[in-house]
Amino acid sequence: MADAATRLATLAEDLLGIPLPLRLRAWDGSEAGPPGDGPVLVIRDRRALRRVLWKPGELGLARAWVAGEIDVEGDLYAALDRLSGLIWEREGEPGGLLSAVRDPRIRAAAAGLVRLAGPLPPPKPPVEEARGRSGGRHSRRRDKQAISHHYDVGNDFYALVLGPSMVYSCAYWTDGGTLEDAQRDKLDLIARKLALREGDRLLDVGCGWGSMAIHAAREYGARVVGITLSREQAAFARKRIAEEGLTDRIEIRVQDYRDVPDGPFDAISSIGMAEHVGAEKYREYADLLYGLLKPGGRLLNHQISRRPEPDEEAYHVDPFIDAYVFPDGELAPMGRTLTTLEEAGFEVRDVEAIREHYALTLRRWVANLEREWDRAVRLTSPGRARIWRLYMAASAVSFERNRIGVNQFLAVRTPPSGTSGLPLRPREWTE
Repeated sequence: MADAATRLATLAEDLLGIPLPLRLRAWDGSEAGPPGDGPVLVIRDRRALRRVLWKPGELGLARAWVAGEIDVEGDLYAALDRLSGLIWEREGEPGGLLSAVRDPRIRAAAAGLVRLAGPLPPPKPPVEEARGRSGGRHSRRRDKQAISHHYDVGNDFYALVLGPSMVYSCAYWTDGGTLEDAQRDKLDLIARKLALREGDRLLDVGCGWGSMAIHAAREYGARVVGITLSREQAAFARKRIAEEGLTDRIEIRVQDYRDVPDGPFDAISSIGMAEHVGAEKYREYADLLYGLLKPGGRLLNHQISRRPEPDEEAYHVDPFIDAYVFPDGELAPMGRTLTTLEEAGFEVRDVEAIREHYALTLRRWVANLEREWDRAVRLTSPGRARIWRLYMAASAVSFERNRIGVNQFLAVRTPPSGTSGLPLRPREWTE
């Protein structure tokens, strides 16, 4: 009988209809697939096959990865790039699983996979998987659970990944700069787009660990209200603010954006927050931010986007991201975000696409994690560290391949007079 790797490679090629794009090593030490010194997909335990049989597609593979049953030796980015056409770009093909089940060739290959996988049922999902969500999608209660799942995994872990800036969004790069330089430049770019001045009231929606609030207060003299649903973030931010001597200028609240009572504000920043809002709530979100701004006030909305689907009704949230990273997170096409902001009453004055900047940022975060891997595992768990490594590396590849992007929308609550308050050449803020 052929070794496990040869049998797996043959079955995979029968299922996929194309040659295996990278070398494969099985639990018995056997190898198959293209030769060379490229990355190797390692299947450490046949339980991984049972997971994939039980949950075909990305979720089964994700569970096996988190459990440590599959791994990649060599360049993870190269492996993900080669696999991306098989995993992410094939799951939405016409016909899907139903057509596959009706195909005799696929059924024969699947039967062979069952024999190789060993006895069913599959192992239980890893403990890091988000389960037991309660309440309606994007209700206050459920949003708080989702935010806690992602952000309340330990401030020390995030400090290890993000570095001293403690900024968890796309940096703004120039040649030769460090991650900290790029994050400072991003915060300053946002402050300049908002035209912050001494005494301005700024609402920072989804304030994270307080970095934007601190920059706006320290460098521009703004008075800042920062809101987050993460108690761990809020505690960390308050400590930083006290150490900076800025408690008289910054208030950090554990509060839902729907519950902010004390507008109007001169400016609002929303940096990497809108992805948590959800498509069905986005108009409500835009309406609320519009209502919290004074006439002439500015909104800077920094948001990840996806490419539009030929049939938008077919869009579904990425299973791995939904189960392990951002529960209930959703991405919208850039055009839909712009239209919704306009429908809420905003005048959108500038959109800056910085997709390549996020790929660079993610690669730095992955490098931080890999450099401090043992400590990261101690601070969280092996599964959690593996989740973050995979999701950040896969996201970097997605930004590089233009599957997703990130954009800064500058919008104004323009008063009836039509006076926007912007200079005739607004892009001077980037000079």
